[in-house]
Amino acid sequence: MQKHISSLQNPLIKQILQLGEKSRERKKQGLFVVEGQREISLAMKGSYEIETLLFCSEIITSEALTLLQKEISANYETIEISKEVYEKLAYRTTTEGVIAICKTKKLTLSQLNISNKNPLILVAEAPEKPGNIGALLRTADAANVDAVIIANPKTDMYNPNIIRSSVGCVFTNQIAIGNTSEIIQFLKDKKIAMYCAALQASIPYHTCDFKTSSAIVVGTEADGLSEDWLQNSTQNIIIPMQGEIDSMNVSVAAGILIFEAKRQRNFK
Repeated sequence: MQKHISSLQNPLIKQILQLGEKSRERKKQGLFVVEGQREISLAMKGSYEIETLLFCSEIITSEALTLLQKEISANYETIEISKEVYEKLAYRTTTEGVIAICKTKKLTLSQLNISNKNPLILVAEAPEKPGNIGALLRTADAANVDAVIIANPKTDMYNPNIIRSSVGCVFTNQIAIGNTSEIIQFLKDKKIAMYCAALQASIPYHTCDFKTSSAIVVGTEADGLSEDWLQNSTQNIIIPMQGEIDSMNVSVAAGILIFEAKRQRNFK
């Protein structure tokens, strides 16, 4: 018999709310919440394991639910929830009637599988705003970079706002997390050049050769990159500003730099 939840006081509903709101709970339980048909589908393609699938039959059609369930291979529990419960759980105003509880992955440097002989990697140091992280992941997916590495993140990658702003690209990219020194050593060991976006001792980005193994490294608009990156940089690069300000949004800057590298590589 199909399980049905209509009470906001149900322990599972309270657990899901905590997973959505608290990074500590996501880390403690090894679980996170994914909302929306496309995002859940992308999580499946990214080899994430679903533990529970919750749906609201007043919103999602039986056909759409069946199609989604066909993509899920592992054993999982399916629970129907009332519209009131769904609206309490849902982050998005334009809802699709389905939510999944998934198991997190250990996003370590050692688990990166970089098969490209001349990889292109995006590194972002200390990104704080989920919207910026999501935009960076969308850019990385659009350019099909080999990996995204986050140094000293201010939030975990399973924050619902990151999943939402990345439109599921948190599942389509190879992602690793580490501290700055670990990542620098990782790139050195792999003989990957580090091109750091910085004002000091920099050259215009389009004059660099990104055709060999390259990591494009960006920092925050407020603080830029830490001294460790500047001391280990292969070459600092700059996007020439032609207006009154001397910086731009980190995700916009990363997009310009990454797609210049892709242009040089003939978008391969």
